[in-house]
Amino acid sequence: MSWHTRLFFLLVNLLFLAEALKPDECEVCVAFLTKISEALSSDEKSNPADIERKFKEICKPSKGKDNRFCYYLGGLEESATGILGEMSKPMSWGMPMDKICEKLKKKDTQICELRYEKQIDLNNVDLKKLKVRDLKKILNDWDESCDDCLEKGDYIRRIETLKPKYVKQEL
Repeated sequence: MSWHTRLFFLLVNLLFLAEALKPDECEVCVAFLTKISEALSSDEKSNPADIERKFKEICKPSKGKDNRFCYYLGGLEESATGILGEMSKPMSWGMPMDKICEKLKKKDTQICELRYEKQIDLNNVDLKKLKVRDLKKILNDWDESCDDCLEKGDYIRRIETLKPKYVKQEL
């Protein structure tokens, strides 16, 4: 094999390595597409139209980063653009989710910039050490509010009151 050919193959391999996703990259994309795939029947998995229909159905009640991902792909009514075909066709072929996300990243880099926020372990955290914005986020994640909360202690009391409803206690 000539050195030109070896150089060519080396460059091609380097190009593929550069394009591959890193382990923590595209976590929202991979997780959401996995959720879609698991919600599909075996017949639906091979039909791009069924995949797109299920995607839109699961996107409707989505919140947070999942909702933003749906918006980027065109799964929401208010989405400005749509690249659902770029997701549904490869999924119907049985392409792995991380490879689908690699393809989507080439169309819109924002897709892989989405990251889930780290969840707070409410069984083991000292609420007094959290910032007020973190306490507000806990309430927001639970779809709860604290209209008459003025101080950090008010938020902590509200969370402690609601905790049995939302947090499974460790045994």
